[in-house]
Amino acid sequence: MLYLWLKALHIVAIVCWFAALFYLPRLFVYHAMSEDAISRERFQVMERKLYRGIMIPSMVATLAFGIGMIALNPALFSGGWLHAKLALVVLLIGYHHMCGAQLKRFARDENTRSHVFYRWFNEFPVLLLLAIVILVVIKPF
Repeated sequence: MLYLWLKALHIVAIVCWFAALFYLPRLFVYHAMSEDAISRERFQVMERKLYRGIMIPSMVATLAFGIGMIALNPALFSGGWLHAKLALVVLLIGYHHMCGAQLKRFARDENTRSHVFYRWFNEFPVLLLLAIVILVVIKPF
């Protein structure tokens, strides 16, 4: 029963984390397009609150509940799909930290990238989510 609770909480944490991973780069798009100081300051506050208040806690919860599930069921490691999924999760954590680094650049008014870059940057977690869900549901290897 504990495993199922961890699984449910893991899914909820994933949903929260991805919602933030999709939204923060979208804020970067609008921030990069903003031309006045009031708008830039507003975006800085929104980005900081999203990153610190939602992204970090939901990433930590996702990892904690996932580790808990693996600890309760170490047989999961016998499937190659889990190894591939974990590799993609490492990439996702790297993307998360890239968002954090970009947030700091915006906070210092040092952004050099256009809104077009952030529109493309925003698509990377979609690809990771697609691959992760396929691995978990289909378990191809």
